[in-house]
Amino acid sequence: MDVKELREQDVSQLQEGLMELLKEHFELRMQHSSSQLTDLTKLRKTKRSIAQIKTIINEKQS
Repeated sequence: MDVKELREQDVSQLQEGLMELLKEHFELRMQHSSSQLTDLTKLRKTKRSIAQIKTIINEKQS
């Protein structure tokens, strides 16, 4: 999702998206540990998206 689109959402929507990304990241880590994950860039992309959402949530709350 684009950062501009994320900034338009309210905090509750961002937190829902954050929970989904955290679940997805956990599943990707489990796949990686069992050598089932072939595309490692998915891990990096989800980590980056999690960080972006957390940053926007912190900006909106302060």
